Amino acid sequence: MAKLFGTDGIRGVANVPPMTVETALAVGRAVAHVCKVHDKRHRIVIGKDTRLSGYMLENALTAGICSMGVDVLLTGPMPTPGIAFTTRNMRADAGIVISASHNPYQDNGIKIFSRHGFKLSDELEQKIESLVTSGKIQHIRPTADAIGKAYRIDDAIGRYIVFCKNTFPEDLTLDGMKLVVDCANGATYKVAPTIFSELGAEVIAIHDEPDGKNINDNCGSQHIEDVVKTVRSSKANAGLAFDGDGDRLIAVDEKGNELSGDHVLGICAAHMKKTGALKKGLIIITPMSNLGLRTALDGMNIQYKDAEVGDRNVLEMMQANNATLGGEQSGHIIFLDFHTTGDGIISALQLLAAARAQKKKLSQLAKIVNVVPQKLVNVDVNDKPPLESIPALTKALKQVEAKLGKNGRVLVRYSGTQHLCRVMVESVSERLTNRYAKFLADIVRNSIG
Repeated sequence: MAKLFGTDGIRGVANVPPMTVETALAVGRAVAHVCKVHDKRHRIVIGKDTRLSGYMLENALTAGICSMGVDVLLTGPMPTPGIAFTTRNMRADAGIVISASHNPYQDNGIKIFSRHGFKLSDELEQKIESLVTSGKIQHIRPTADAIGKAYRIDDAIGRYIVFCKNTFPEDLTLDGMKLVVDCANGATYKVAPTIFSELGAEVIAIHDEPDGKNINDNCGSQHIEDVVKTVRSSKANAGLAFDGDGDRLIAVDEKGNELSGDHVLGICAAHMKKTGALKKGLIIITPMSNLGLRTALDGMNIQYKDAEVGDRNVLEMMQANNATLGGEQSGHIIFLDFHTTGDGIISALQLLAAARAQKKKLSQLAKIVNVVPQKLVNVDVNDKPPLESIPALTKALKQVEAKLGKNGRVLVRYSGTQHLCRVMVESVSERLTNRYAKFLADIVRNSIG
């Protein structure tokens, strides 16, 4: 069997290896075995997004976990960060999320959190993978009264709603604000509208009617056209677009302009520095972060360090440097004072808190980050050979980097969760940015597409 874990858990087309019932059953058994470190009754939380295949995989995971003598706590559809919170809140031994994040409904995935609400270490993932792929887990079988049970947590959503609301300053409300909330027909469809309305906002919820197949379908953080249109037509103060599992946010200001994760990071970093909440005056970003954010941070005398792309890498560097804020341009943002993982709803609440505290519109706050032209091209690939082993690409990269000099950046990398090669070019000239991005993408396509 091929390697199970990618950069963000296990992911693939539902009912096709590795995302099969058989694999889910074995993974459930392996996770249960690994988490049994104390002589007590153990429990694992399972949540999911709204994909049709979630039912199938949820039952397989539950069966596997119970077969190992561990109990299961089922939450039903709930954002990924909500499962991380519930795992800690319920003092469970692990948390499992069935979701493929922003991918289309045909895909699904399995993400695993530790008892502390953090994503599993590489070491634990490798241990689980070894148990599954070697077949060793098949020979460990408790019997009789040692078999586990499954329970449904009826108040899980309510607990998470209270948790999120408590991250919003007590002296502020959203009274008088009109918000467009795009739930991507995903895991936030119940909780997000409730949270913002309970804090006083008038909420216009869109794409909040999941049917198992419409998750991320031309909606959510990857497709903000409907949010922009609705913000403008309803004269709303802001738009908030989440992805299918609710761990990322893309915002829209009152004029309908997109605010990426870079904007949110810049706005929140400035506000947190002013309030003394930005430890060491440092935030963690990634190579995908726009040159405009870097320039803004330099201007505010805020230090930054680059982690490798991926929210887990951002978190690890945040912990190593005792940073309280970090994130990615894609909208994965971690406020470590509030949560152990990226949370789209909490990110939105901190963005709105900055706006309310300063009594400014989002369009005014967004001026802090002067985004330079950036072009990202996703190239479909069948294989992922080392990029440095492709002579034509290596030569082209050197040529483009030499021509851009200090006025631009180039990044070519494989997606950790999809069969894609991402080509990103950034420069002060939109014409050159588009030209070089196409040039490099064509080379990748011809070499390994």
